[in-house]
Amino acid sequence: MATETKPLSVASSEAEFVKGIGPISATTIVMGSMIGSGIFIVSAEIARLVDSPALLLAAWLLTGFLTITGALAYGELAAMMPHAGGQYVYLREALGPLWGFLYGWTLYLVIQTGTIAAVGVAFGKFLGVFLPSVSSSHWLIHLWHVPPIPIGPMVLGNMDVGLNTQNLAAILLVIFLSVLNIFGVRLGAAVQNVFTFAKTAALLGLVLLGLFVGRNAQAIAANFGMSNGIANFWRNAGWHSLHAVQVGVGGPIALAGVCTIVAVAQVGSLFSSDAWNNITFTAAEVKNPRRNLPLALALGTGAVTLLYVLANVVYLYVLPLQGDPNGTTILARGIEYASEERVATAVMQQIFGPNGAYIMAAAILVSTFGCNNGLILAGARVYYAMAKDGLFFRGAAKLHPKYRTPAHSLAMQCMWTCILCISGSYGQLLDYIIFAVLVFYILTIAGLFVLRVKRPEEPRPYRAIGYPVLPALYILIAIFIDVVLLRYKPQYTWPGLIIVLLGIPVYFLWSRRNPQAGAQA
Repeated sequence: MATETKPLSVASSEAEFVKGIGPISATTIVMGSMIGSGIFIVSAEIARLVDSPALLLAAWLLTGFLTITGALAYGELAAMMPHAGGQYVYLREALGPLWGFLYGWTLYLVIQTGTIAAVGVAFGKFLGVFLPSVSSSHWLIHLWHVPPIPIGPMVLGNMDVGLNTQNLAAILLVIFLSVLNIFGVRLGAAVQNVFTFAKTAALLGLVLLGLFVGRNAQAIAANFGMSNGIANFWRNAGWHSLHAVQVGVGGPIALAGVCTIVAVAQVGSLFSSDAWNNITFTAAEVKNPRRNLPLALALGTGAVTLLYVLANVVYLYVLPLQGDPNGTTILARGIEYASEERVATAVMQQIFGPNGAYIMAAAILVSTFGCNNGLILAGARVYYAMAKDGLFFRGAAKLHPKYRTPAHSLAMQCMWTCILCISGSYGQLLDYIIFAVLVFYILTIAGLFVLRVKRPEEPRPYRAIGYPVLPALYILIAIFIDVVLLRYKPQYTWPGLIIVLLGIPVYFLWSRRNPQAGAQA
């Protein structure tokens, strides 16, 4: 029976947390963790890759399909095992403690902390719009410059290590939000509610302004008009169309078909839509989790996906897709070559003139602040669960005696994130790990099939909609994307695999030090 196979660490921790996250807060954690700075930026790179209005939207629609399908599958796992640690617990229970550890190891080393660092630096970058002294070139302590080091298809290094005012702003933000989340999950959830509502309103405002105020005749003609009897919208989107893709860094140029180029383009859109699973990490603190977790996952991912697709429609209504990298006007540069890839900023400048940049910067400050609060709140719960299993630093298993929050885990997460902020390496690490993130999603959803066989009598208050077709389709599409990335973007794939595989000897070393580690599963 389920009660016989539940790990003791999980059973004993259920009563330790405060049930302070209601259905609205759970949904805002899903949405707030997803909406960061990516949606405002990555469409420029996607546009350059696909060179087609239709394929730009297709990339976001495919990401949306994968995100919602994954969330529906995770809903069953969350309702079945509403315990602190979420995805770590699902992998441990379905595939064994090694797989749970590898996920938690990668999450701590790069996925969660690296994302927090990257979002924090984005906060500092846009803070610099209002405070010019906040800049990546304003060094307080410049330790050294690491030159580029080519290793096969990868280029490591090429970064500056030290403390500048931009990453100082990121560090202060991370410390502030980490401390704030020690003072109770209700406070962290309240902050998340406020900032998620604010940034969702800002993104919705961008959509409404673009659709009803900022429509540009030149952009609409370029993206939706006709040229030589062919609709511009479908340009380069035919099944026989070929797209040039550089293999690796400085590698040969290969020709790829439509499905392949859309898969390659998923790096940006998947990163922008990631972290929806973070709500599962906090499951022990969610009220009525067997109902509210599946509901929050479905509503949150569905709402953000709709906003993301509409935002890209707006980009196409306001700016031409194709542009000139040397263009002197916003319209001339288009989506492909928007200044510093800030597509949303270019849209707002086109609508409001120079003041548009300030409006967009303010919106992104709100967005990144709320995003990091959700990431910091959720991530610490995974290290807590790992520590309970003897697979992480023992102190991470302790809760604050008054506020019942994983204070030690929050502090450990905060310290490593701050190191990444000054190392200059987190950006590369994030690029490297996108492939591995998708691998863990595949494994977790595969675990849904395993648990249906392994524990058929386990109570399942919610069953994944579309099972087994939709989860199987997710796995097939995600495997295809990973294979394509292995072929065309090895700089994103092999380093990610190496980071994950390095966790295997660490797991066995930790298990040797803690004989009971992972034995519960």
